[in-house]
Amino acid sequence: MMMVRKSKGITDKHIKVLEFVNEYQLRNGRPPSIREIGEKVKISSTSVVNYYLLQLEKMGYLERDNRVSRGMRLTDKVNQVVQAGNTLHVPILGPIAAGIPLPELEPGASYITENEADAVAIARTLLPSKEKGDNLYALRVQGDSMIDAMINDGDIVVMKQANEARNGEMVAVWLPNENAATLKYFFKEKNGYRLQPANPTMKPRFIKKTEPLEIKGKVVMVIRRME
Repeated sequence: MMMVRKSKGITDKHIKVLEFVNEYQLRNGRPPSIREIGEKVKISSTSVVNYYLLQLEKMGYLERDNRVSRGMRLTDKVNQVVQAGNTLHVPILGPIAAGIPLPELEPGASYITENEADAVAIARTLLPSKEKGDNLYALRVQGDSMIDAMINDGDIVVMKQANEARNGEMVAVWLPNENAATLKYFFKEKNGYRLQPANPTMKPRFIKKTEPLEIKGKVVMVIRRME
């Protein structure tokens, strides 16, 4: 759970609601439903959840549009109760698409920045438990080869720098012979490597061991494109 500081008039329950709304939106690219908020913060009544949201709206922490499903938006004031130190700004270094080289990465370098331009904000609590947030960068997905993995065109994948991978891990790969980049599941085969899409209409790619293949990173998080 994020570390927070209270401001006048806000309670621990209000803060838990704000934390969950913030984390859910970062993970899914849209606000949670009233029922999802209630389940997370242990409020059984949707009317009570609405009561807390109305109070937060009056205090200026969020804006709501009751005409729209999930019609809420956090305001900048939320940063007063959710400390900035618990949010990483991971730069989006470019697209991952065939024919576009992946960025050259300095081994061990940190790409976390305080500059929010061309970066994606990630709550540390959303990262895998063993992930400290070091050596992360982000790429914008182009294409639909991973749609069955819930990764669509325009989504952002947060990558951990790596040059090796285990079977079944989702990785960003650069194929120098083809001047092509791709995001696929990685498998070692007897005579080479299999790059498996998550799209039933697409066939896997088989790369011989004699052909160059560069793993550039592993996917640690997917951030949905907001419509």
